This record gives sequence, structure tokens and C-alpha cells, in this order.
Amino acid sequence: MMNKLGKFTYWGFLILLALSMVAAGAGKLAGIEQLHASFQTMQLPIWFGYFIGFVEVIAGIGLWFTRFRSLAALALLPIMVGAAYYHLVYDIPSAVPAILFGILAGYFFIQSTIGAKRSFSFT
Repeated sequence: MMNKLGKFTYWGFLILLALSMVAAGAGKLAGIEQLHASFQTMQLPIWFGYFIGFVEVIAGIGLWFTRFRSLAALALLPIMVGAAYYHLVYDIPSAVPAILFGILAGYFFIQSTIGAKRSFSFT
């Protein structure tokens, strides 16, 4: 059972991850050039940026629902690995957000699968 600080932290990080993914995904779906530049740099097809944006929006929404949280977090893991890869390999400043969001997605995946059985929490 989580105490008040644990619940506050849990929901704070969940809100941060979910809203960030919905915002980033919506930007990609809107065709914002700066958000598609990474896909061009890596010579990926244009549709791939829209696909990633779609997955980010759906996963960001899915994080709000206990039933879908595990799957949503799991869907975000390879996206965050890809984002960190892009920043590190192509020498783009600050891979830290992608790494932190990847860690959060991993936490929520573990929390929603194993943690539901063991009361796994931040505290």
C-alpha cells in the first residue's frame, strides 16, 4: 500500500509521462517539421514519424487506464530507446528526457504487471 507521498509521486510522474507523450505525438501528427527532422536525419520514411506520433498519443491516453497501463508503457519503451539512440548517435543535445521517460515507462510497465501483485512502489 502506498502512502500519501508515494501516491503523489506516482500520479505526478504518470501525468508527466502521459501528457508529454500526448503532446509530442500530437505535434508529430500535426506535421510539425522540427518533430519530423529526426526521422529525416535517420533516413526513415515520412509515414514512420506519423506512426510514432499515433503510438505516442494512444499510449499517453492508455496510461490513464489501469487496464491498459502495462501495454501503453510497453509501447513507449522502444520509442524512448529510439529517441535516446537518435540523440546519442547523431550528437543531438540532451538525451536525458528520452532516457528519463524510458525509465518512467519501464517503471509503469513493472508497476502495472508485477507491482499489482507485490505492492511495488516508490516508497
